[in-house]
Amino acid sequence: MQGCLGGTMPISDAEKLDLIKRTWNLEETGTVPYVIEVGRPHHATAAFYNDDAAELAWHEEYHRLRAGIVDFYLPNIKPNMGISNLAAAFGCPLKTVDDADPWVGHLVSNQDRGAARRIRKPQLEGNPIYARMIKRLAFLQAKSPLPLRLVNVASPMVTASMIWNYTDLMVALLRYPGEVHALLEVITEATIDYVRLQLGHIKHLYTMGHEGEVLPREIGLRISDDTAVLLSPALYREFAGRYNAKLAEVFGGVVVHSCGDCSRVLSAMMETPGLRGLELTMPQNTNWEAIKPAVGRMALSLRHKFWDHGPEAPDPVEYTQKVISYFGRQGVFILTSTATFEEARSLGQKLWHLLGPR
Repeated sequence: MQGCLGGTMPISDAEKLDLIKRTWNLEETGTVPYVIEVGRPHHATAAFYNDDAAELAWHEEYHRLRAGIVDFYLPNIKPNMGISNLAAAFGCPLKTVDDADPWVGHLVSNQDRGAARRIRKPQLEGNPIYARMIKRLAFLQAKSPLPLRLVNVASPMVTASMIWNYTDLMVALLRYPGEVHALLEVITEATIDYVRLQLGHIKHLYTMGHEGEVLPREIGLRISDDTAVLLSPALYREFAGRYNAKLAEVFGGVVVHSCGDCSRVLSAMMETPGLRGLELTMPQNTNWEAIKPAVGRMALSLRHKFWDHGPEAPDPVEYTQKVISYFGRQGVFILTSTATFEEARSLGQKLWHLLGPR
């Protein structure tokens, strides 16, 4: 194995990208790509959502401070407008807050479920949310040579949970499935428009998602599918998987992220046509055996960030070893984090010895 000298990554950026692509394609590389995020998540808070210069400055400082960290991260910029951006484009009232991505109010409730059939997809021209997003993408590209991530892309079901009152929607899946499907059809079309709009304005794309790991365009689209944890396998197939499959058909594949314990729906999730990978929060998944059938069939981005564990996070090297011992190295990515940059520099070298070439 190549060693790390003075915190220098022993392989080039081109070699990193090659290993990442080969891992997505389930090739045996002997290496497990890993990314170390530093600090708490960087949200689209009130301080950043409407201030493009502040957003750029945050990234410039972050990249300066993370120099010397040995991992598979490459400098890039997250446009950082939040998971609710598409729902806001539908007309959901948006409110920025100081400690999270923007919140949106709903447009549909079970008291007026007919509103679901009246929803129309946002027009690409003249929509203020889309215009704001395009303005941010243009600013970042004019002021920096760094590649851009996508703005967070929610699954159609997650966007539906913002447009339709969340609790009401869970009831509506059982009582008013026709109205739910009508809304999901429109949201799926709008999601395709939303991603294509971004791709049309991003000149140098870093990843087909909003997180710091690289998902090459030819692999497909990463979506946040966090409502999965509330669904039965049958409900997932009917209201989530079928619409995620439509995104996979358009974008050449789909990688599904879901926070929480997905153990009971993973079998249904894995049936999604065009599914190229799963991104799972390992400390929250209590039954790893339910994940095991994915090994060798699709890539696994296995996440364990320090805040995922609760107040007493285990040693990240030991936890990573546990994950790799269970799932192997082929087609596997590790997504982890530290509270400080110094901790990340130390962790990066330790993980290279564990996950680097064999």
